[in-house]
Amino acid sequence: MSPSPFELVEVSPRDGLQNEPGIFSTDNKLELIRRALAAGVKRIEVASFVHPKVVPQMADAEAVCSGLPDSDACFVGLVLNAKGLERALATGRIDEIGAVAVASDGFGQRNQQQTVTQSIDVCQRVIGDARAAGLRAQVTISVAFGCPFDGPVGADRVVGIARELAAAEPLEIALADTIGVANPAQVQALFAEVRSAVPDATRLRGHFHNTRNTGYANAAVALQAGVPVLDASIGGVGGCPFAPRATGNIASEDLLFMAEGMGYNSGVDLDQIISAAGWLGTALNRPVPGMLSRAGNYPESVEERLADRL
Repeated sequence: MSPSPFELVEVSPRDGLQNEPGIFSTDNKLELIRRALAAGVKRIEVASFVHPKVVPQMADAEAVCSGLPDSDACFVGLVLNAKGLERALATGRIDEIGAVAVASDGFGQRNQQQTVTQSIDVCQRVIGDARAAGLRAQVTISVAFGCPFDGPVGADRVVGIARELAAAEPLEIALADTIGVANPAQVQALFAEVRSAVPDATRLRGHFHNTRNTGYANAAVALQAGVPVLDASIGGVGGCPFAPRATGNIASEDLLFMAEGMGYNSGVDLDQIISAAGWLGTALNRPVPGMLSRAGNYPESVEERLADRL
């Protein structure tokens, strides 16, 4: 039986680095992107076009875009409003826009100064304007499983938001467990409800954090539920500046190891992603949260086994 395909969206250059206490250099961001490309990643979130005073780690978005290598991969830029879209379009290097709707007013006011209703309206306009400019456009529903300020988020609210966003015909709608509070049963149920509420042409995507050690279980359930696209971050780095105690995304290498063992294939070279995670830890001067950069792949190659014995 041939492996089932799934798509990995690499988010480490943006979501992975936006919460870092120090500034990661533009050159290092570009090296991280080059390593992801070398591993065969075809879709990479490279920057967010937000105000540099709000997220200083993303102040070099235009510089990163100007240094992107020629590639047939899709470069994604996150935008929160019309100004962000204008900046992304001006680079001439962004292939796809990622918009963000919020599932709670408490998070929306802190993350992007928008209510739930306002974020839906902005996303609909951004998606339409991006598509009119010839770019792909997708949208993420943040805090879809729970908000750090308003508490649990009802499934009915998320389904209603998804239905409104689908009217703008985005490439896909992602459900994001922004603060890592979801459990597998909740993930399975919410994706099923959203799937039944949006047109068949609307792809679904999962975005999970491992804050409470459930991220990989949630990703496994999403794959089994037929979600064809998952976000992940090399090394498992990441978090949200506006969500207290939110820790890293699920690690790309750990996700790939699990998914491949389950019979799913992304076309990405796992060993090269493990190597990239090791490099990233060195560049950050600290161990990354992901496990495979420490434990190694399995089964190991003959060369790796011999090296361990020396």
